Amino acid sequence: MRASWMLGAVGATLLLAPTAYGQSIADRVAEVRDGKVRMSFAALPDVCGNGRGSISFRRGHVGWQSGDWECDCEYGPVRVVLRMRDREIRSIDTYVGGRWRSASGRVFDLGTVSAPEAADYFVSLARRLEGDAGREAILPAVLADSAVVWPELLEIAKDGSLPRRTRKSAVFWLGQAAGAAATAGLTEIVAEESGDREVRETAIFALSQCPADEGVPALIEVVRTNPDAALVKKALFWLAQSDDPRVIELFEELLTRR
Repeated sequence: MRASWMLGAVGATLLLAPTAYGQSIADRVAEVRDGKVRMSFAALPDVCGNGRGSISFRRGHVGWQSGDWECDCEYGPVRVVLRMRDREIRSIDTYVGGRWRSASGRVFDLGTVSAPEAADYFVSLARRLEGDAGREAILPAVLADSAVVWPELLEIAKDGSLPRRTRKSAVFWLGQAAGAAATAGLTEIVAEESGDREVRETAIFALSQCPADEGVPALIEVVRTNPDAALVKKALFWLAQSDDPRVIELFEELLTRR
């Protein structure tokens, strides 16, 4: 199906045919050779942003301030811009809140799309795009409402054929997911002796970002069982940032062994 276009004033955004016509997000993006593709979708309930680069996952966050400047934290929507050249996605920018500026150049707007469909689409991009674009595809997938993406992120993190930067980004967001299953997956990544060193180190950091009831026991397990001294040292560093009594007990245990 060929795209149908709606064109307003000079320089205004071109509106791509809606998904009601049976086209997927991928189909609609594929119709654009060069320019920018915009889309919007619902954000997770706790996600807010200032419409620029700042995004918060804390419900009740009121905004940011610096000197004489401050701004509110708007709860959605997620706004994504794909930069296209020769029908290839070259980069992906993600924002929460704010509003679109008037179009400059060739800008195509998909309008508001389904958040779960958007999550699936961006996960698929993370799997196939090289360079920064693959890494950049993970954030909009994580922000999408009514979508559970951590199982796919775990697969990406374990896939040694994917770019390291993409895998490290997946690991970081697994840590933010902070679920018990995600924590178990991160522990598996750390324990994989043949795994990529930087990815394993990122998994340790991600564990440090999990709630204490999940992250602290996992890091303690790394210290007690992992044969890699450098990884153990990193786990100890992050444990030292916690005032959890289990950490003090671990340190006492280690010191009395000497």
